Amino acid sequence: MNRLDEAAYLRLIRGETPGPLASMSRLALNVPSALYRLGAAARNLAFDRGWRTVHRAGVPVVSVGNLTLGGTGKTPMVEWIARRLRDRGLRAAILSRGYGQAEGLNDEGRVLEANLPDVPHLQGRDRAALARVAVEELESQALVLDDGFQHRRLHRDLDVVLIDALDPFGLGRVFPRGLLREPVGSLRRAGVVVLTRSDMVESADRKHIRREYERKVGPIRWVEAVHAPLSLLDADHKFYPLPAAPLRVVAFCGIGNPEGFRRTLASLGLEPAFRAFPDHHAYTAADVVADLARWARDAGAEVALTTQKDSVKLRLDALGPVPLRALRIGLEVVEGREALEAAVDGLVP
Repeated sequence: MNRLDEAAYLRLIRGETPGPLASMSRLALNVPSALYRLGAAARNLAFDRGWRTVHRAGVPVVSVGNLTLGGTGKTPMVEWIARRLRDRGLRAAILSRGYGQAEGLNDEGRVLEANLPDVPHLQGRDRAALARVAVEELESQALVLDDGFQHRRLHRDLDVVLIDALDPFGLGRVFPRGLLREPVGSLRRAGVVVLTRSDMVESADRKHIRREYERKVGPIRWVEAVHAPLSLLDADHKFYPLPAAPLRVVAFCGIGNPEGFRRTLASLGLEPAFRAFPDHHAYTAADVVADLARWARDAGAEVALTTQKDSVKLRLDALGPVPLRALRIGLEVVEGREALEAAVDGLVP
């Protein structure tokens, strides 16, 4: 799905597209949505009842996932947990599906490799097989399963589920009528629920989000976190200080939640010209040379900013005459830190 198709689809399911044809389209989407919901429920039931095989890695496994489609900030959380396990003396490894990459690490994998060079990262469809490789060949003592909440073939000792404060309920409907990957009741499997980008909504909204989820699934071990900007990076991983107004800036990204990136820039006092591409966008020479470079130059930008996830694909220090820098983000737990640390530390022998 390209950027225009994705934007049109989101406007449609959010009810922002007017007219009788749009209304009929939304109504029609209820049919595949109901089938998707039934399929997810049947699959979960099969795992719950033991009708489908669950593979055990023989070492502690922490899954980081989400309930909705789109970006919730899983990569900084995976980094936080892997770093925590490593600092507790365990040889940790990261396992992920590797969406958007035919071979080698995908963009999230490259970011994690750059930020945690001493933590192996394995990608592939069969994460149960990856777990065996990590334990038997790499002698890993703990595994972090990236985007693993729906991947139930591999047993996990802790499920950490992320909810994006900017879109916490996935429109309340299962895909494709909404953005839920499975029914809300599945959140009962979670050991910890983390509200990410919690600084981007008011306190009353955060309380409402928690109250609504607990009304549906019962008490939750609740954590709130923010994505804190740490520094700027170039393609060679050289660090630069964070930018400050009145610097003339353009910014672009190809991530699951571009609005989160834009708001992070706003928190630094920046109001750049902004462009968003689809998640996992494969940048081409036309994108960079004929489009982005001209756009940055014509805007009179002193620097162009993107995410670290985009930077590892571009591998450029400049867009034409304009320096290109990646904004490095770290996860900062602002509420419930003790609960999250206790849940992770409880896996350490």
